[in-house]
Amino acid sequence: MAKKTVATLRNQNAKGFAKVIKAVKSSKTGSYTFKEEMVPIDSVKDFINRK
Repeated sequence: MAKKTVATLRNQNAKGFAKVIKAVKSSKTGSYTFKEEMVPIDSVKDFINRK
């Protein structure tokens, strides 16, 4: 998975994106899962604040 991410970030537009990893707690089990997403740098705070 890391190789694919690195390979897609080699173009000129890649500098405007960030890989964001967010921990999400399950309401049923109480365990945490991680949600990964590539988002524009301007939208990082919006992604983190989303539920």
